[in-house]
Amino acid sequence: MRLLKQLVPVALVTFAGGAAVAAVQGNAFLTLILGVATAVLAVFVYGWAVRWSERRAPVEVAGKGAVPAVGRGLLIGVGMFAAVIVNLAFLGYYRVDGLGSVTGAAGLIGFMAAAAVTEELLFRGVLFRIIEGWAGTWIALALTGLVFGLMHLSNEHANLWGAIAIAIEAGGMLAAAYAATRTLWLPIGLHFGWNFAAAGIFSTEVSGNGASQGLLHSVTSGPALLTGGDFGPEASPYSVVFGLALTVVFLWLARRRGNLVPMRRGARADATATLTQ
Repeated sequence: MRLLKQLVPVALVTFAGGAAVAAVQGNAFLTLILGVATAVLAVFVYGWAVRWSERRAPVEVAGKGAVPAVGRGLLIGVGMFAAVIVNLAFLGYYRVDGLGSVTGAAGLIGFMAAAAVTEELLFRGVLFRIIEGWAGTWIALALTGLVFGLMHLSNEHANLWGAIAIAIEAGGMLAAAYAATRTLWLPIGLHFGWNFAAAGIFSTEVSGNGASQGLLHSVTSGPALLTGGDFGPEASPYSVVFGLALTVVFLWLARRRGNLVPMRRGARADATATLTQ
């Protein structure tokens, strides 16, 4: 019941906010305002749901240290996607033809803020955290990463490889970032930085949803095996490699800090019984 008591309220804010942002997507100013409002409301609803269902303070979204944590995540996310673009540009598969739209980029701040915050609250704040308490860090990371990747199959131009890439580079990495820090602010900043860099700065396709008009007017071409094709650079092997590398780093930090939750005996027995059937 604890899972539902937290998942349902946050999901309602997510769907309502997403519908509102989609309805005004042609207006950059309203998209910015409604997107940021959705993000803020989602955090408050998550905090309320945790207090109500667990009778504790939601320390994972505590205000203290939030700004520097989001800032660090933002830098990592932007830097990681920039590294992908640099590799594609080096091969001649990405080029900049001029400046794009500042207004369009401003609207994308709101859109990506709503997406990053609500998805992190749902997948890392609720699903990963609660499943981790039941079955341990490794099972929670694998399960929530898989679900996060499969969720992207509903996007336009989506394909199985794109979903697998998202599961590894984002689902695994963001869960590992939470495990390492035990705060949602770092993965929120990382998620936002990655998405905004993809759409708001480099104007590439994001998870199969088509190209956005960001700060740069760009062209991506070349073999889909390396560029990610219609799904976008998130399906590029470069993204997977960089995401996997960061996952390893975050898990190493989590282990060093004693933040890894071992599999419970009951969960281990259930898993063993399942494998032997």
